[in-house]
Amino acid sequence: MTAARQPTDASATALMVLLCALWGLQQVAIKVAAPDIAPIMQVALRSGLSAALVAGWARWRGQPLDLLGPALRPGLLAGTLFAVEFLFVAEGLRHTTASHMAVFLYTSPVFTALGLHLALRSERLSPLQWAGVLTAFAGIAVAFGGGLLAGGAGPGALLGDLLGVAAGAAWGATTVLVRRSALSEAPPAQTLLYQLLVGFVLLLAAAALTGQAGQVVLTPLAWSSLLFQGVVISFASYLAWFWLLRRYLASRISIFSFMTPLFGVTFGVLLLGEPVTPVFGAGALLVLAGITVVSMAGPRRA
Repeated sequence: MTAARQPTDASATALMVLLCALWGLQQVAIKVAAPDIAPIMQVALRSGLSAALVAGWARWRGQPLDLLGPALRPGLLAGTLFAVEFLFVAEGLRHTTASHMAVFLYTSPVFTALGLHLALRSERLSPLQWAGVLTAFAGIAVAFGGGLLAGGAGPGALLGDLLGVAAGAAWGATTVLVRRSALSEAPPAQTLLYQLLVGFVLLLAAAALTGQAGQVVLTPLAWSSLLFQGVVISFASYLAWFWLLRRYLASRISIFSFMTPLFGVTFGVLLLGEPVTPVFGAGALLVLAGITVVSMAGPRRA
């Protein structure tokens, strides 16, 4: 029997605020360590480290992981989408700011909703959700327009922003795949391990093909970034998220995730001194408003 989920309490709220702050900080961590280790190498190495930790944790818990079972094919595809997502993130951060990446990456719920609308009759979007989709894309257009008018945050900033949106689309596609495949019945650790292992291999290959594999200088800053991303983000925070999903109502705790882009922008400004133009700020608010409407409004009745 499925255990009953409970409404959020003070402990769940505090933990979700902490998780959102950590997730908002990860793009800043990649950007800070970029002079010492190429972003693509950071996401590749952190995936390998996290995969080892997840496998060790599952073994310690005595949780069997049937990696060669029915979920293998969708698992490999999910891992490929994971690698594509973080390839876009890593390459995007070479051109745009961490603040911009934090906003555009978290457009993923909009792409998830669109994908499920096309794939599942029970997940059709309601008129209110369509309004949210249009609001989010209007926000993206406004943010892009602000970058063009202001000359962007540097050479190729528009390309970096586009890669951020593409990363959000890849993340959304991964969610749809998990929802519609055997991965929906697989243990969360198994689904995460598929993504981390395949991501590690493909991202390392991409680093080698682009000539960035050798751009690694393991300074204390680089080590700190890798350990933060590999241990805190890709391992501990995801396990904490899965624990929350098992204990609390998903619809209630998911609402807190909209704070993540706000934390990302705040950390980018405070820690990196990144500029946030009024036009980009207005676009970001439209994106967040659209995401909120899409995620909180119920699907249309079939």
